[in-house]
This record gives sequence, C-alpha cells and structure tokens, in this order.
Amino acid sequence: MADVHKVVFYPVGNGDTTQIVLSGGRRVLFDFCHRDRAEDTDTPEIDLKSRLKDELKAVDRDYFDVVAFTHADLDHIQGSTDFFELQHAKKYQGEGRIKIRELWVPAAMLLEEADKDHQQEEFVLLRQEARHRLLEGKDILVFSKPKALADWLEPRLKERGEAASARDHLFIDAGTIVPGFSLASDGVEFFCHSPFIKHCDEGDIIRNRASLVFNVRFLADGAYYDYLEVGDATWEEMEDIVRTTRYHKNDDRLAWDLYNIPHHCSYLALNEEGQKGDKETEPKPLIKELLLQGKRDAYIVSCSKPIPDIKESYEQVQPPHIQARNTYERYLKEVGGRKFLVTMEEPNANKPEPIVFEIASGGVTWKRSASIGAPAIITSTPPRAG
Repeated sequence: MADVHKVVFYPVGNGDTTQIVLSGGRRVLFDFCHRDRAEDTDTPEIDLKSRLKDELKAVDRDYFDVVAFTHADLDHIQGSTDFFELQHAKKYQGEGRIKIRELWVPAAMLLEEADKDHQQEEFVLLRQEARHRLLEGKDILVFSKPKALADWLEPRLKERGEAASARDHLFIDAGTIVPGFSLASDGVEFFCHSPFIKHCDEGDIIRNRASLVFNVRFLADGAYYDYLEVGDATWEEMEDIVRTTRYHKNDDRLAWDLYNIPHHCSYLALNEEGQKGDKETEPKPLIKELLLQGKRDAYIVSCSKPIPDIKESYEQVQPPHIQARNTYERYLKEVGGRKFLVTMEEPNANKPEPIVFEIASGGVTWKRSASIGAPAIITSTPPRAG
C-alpha cells in the first residue's frame, strides 16, 4: 500500500489547530483552540473537542503521540486543560480526557509569568504540566535551553540528587532534527527552525517571538515534500530563520509545498508595524526570499477568519489582513503554486469544514473532508511526481 500522510487544518476562527496523521498511524497535534460557542450548531467554528474525540474513537485511540503548543496565547491553547489529561494533578486525569504521550513546548512556556490582568488559568496549568514533566524527566521535549531555564532547573535537580545535566536530552536546539521520528521509520522528520536561546535570555519574553517553527519533511514513495508549520512568529523571527538557516547551509529546509502562514494572516509577519500597505504589504527582503522558496503546486493556508476582498477588509486593524493575503497570493502565483486557503472559508464561511491535505506519491493533494469515516472529496490533485 502506498504511503499516505495527512495534514488537517481545523476551522477555529482566528486560532490554530493542525493535525498530522502519518501513514503508520502516529498523530501529532499542533495547538488546540476550542471555542465554547462552537458547541452551538449555529456557529461557524468547529466543535473541536467533539471532532477530535470522534476522530480518535474511529481508530480506537485515547491519545495523541505528540501535542505541540507553539506558544501560550489563548487562541493556541483554549480549552486544552479541560480536554487533555494532565500528569501533574489527579483532578485533571480520567473522565474521558485525551492523553498526551509526548508534550512539545517552547522554553518560554516554562519561564513566563502569568499576567494578573488577564485570565490565564490555562496557561498557568500548562506551565505547571510542562515543569512537572521536565522535572520527572519524561514525556516532554523543550525547545531551546536558555540560561534562565537552566538556572530554574539546576537547584530543583540538585534537591532530587541529580546532576545539572540530567535533563539535557529533553532539550532541542534550533537547527536540529527532533528525535523520535525519522524518514526511514515514520516517513517524516521535524527540523526545528525556532525558538532561539535569545528569545528568552535577551530581555522580556515575547510569546510570538519565542514560538515553535518547524520544517516538517515527509517521505512518500521515495519523494520528499516540505511543510512549514509556523506559530505566531513576526517578520523579525522569520528573517532570523532564513538568515540562520542559510548560514548553516540548510537552505533546503526553507522550501515548502505547504505553508501554514504566521499569526492568522497578519501583515506583521511580512513587514514592520505601520507598513501594511494600501493593497499589498511589501515583504522584507528575507521574507520575500522565503516566499519564493515555494515549490510548484504549493499551497498556503491561513488559520483565520474569512478574508473577503471588500473595502472593510482593507481598513481592518486586527488580523487577518487582506493586504497580507494579496501579498501571499502574488508570490504563490509567481512560484507556480496552486491555492491560498483560509480555514474559515472552506467550503463556505457559514459552515466550514477541516481542510485536509494528503501527501502521497502524487504530491500534496488538497481534499475536502465530508464526515468521519466517509470518503473524502478530491478537489485539487497535482500531477504525479516524476
């Protein structure tokens, strides 16, 4: 049977939830954003909790192999502490909770202080969970090891009678491949682009700047396909990624067949504040280079509200920004890409469904899901590779 991997984008409004389902059955979930209002059938956002539980039940699972939180903003973690089983306290266990076999978090999630002016209960619980797993020395990977985190960890390990280096194997540096997955055994590898140590050690922690960014490389029947999974990184981080990746001669990790663009189609992922543009946002030079790394037949996905081409969209302050969409679409056309997709627009804005891509011998194929267990409808199929 041919290798078939899937990447699924869920319509959760201006928020992120993406699942990778590998041909061998392993599942990796990036972010979790459940809107309580989505439990009302009259709202366009998907009832994420019910949807994911149905999908897991269909394959007789009560766990994800990996759950990765790119950063701790509410639109990336909302509802997670009610949905997932947390190891640090019994009150968050049992009762149909979904297990996390391995948790991936940026170092910032363990270091950040809660903002007393906002409701941050879920962030605090996830921070406790990450710290607990790190101290226990299992079921977690932490991305980057800034000095501030080493200073937090060392005395606690000393209390346990352990060396300061006892948890080093749980830290992953930018520019390296994440252990636990391989092209040979799983048909995938995760190359960490960011965060960098400086995101936590140089002044105040800014969540968006310290978020997880990956090149996810799939192998399907001898061919390679690349997916850029990006949190809410800003243009500065994206330029840092391009600059650093090229310095280390890992240019191939910038190429993409599928690009989950940053921060719900915000123009600030392309240029600095105040440079939104009238019709398009002019990308910074290294951002432009990244956009030109798109391969033929590539796709761009915006995890956001609809972005209609109307006057009101051009005046919108918060993302998504139509100026950014116009820029992405222009560069996608320039590289011979296929389509710019918005999670809350497919197949329509009234009742959007998950956007599903299959990655197989024919390349990256966009499909529109029907229902659990039902055959998918093919909506766009690239030519066979070779």
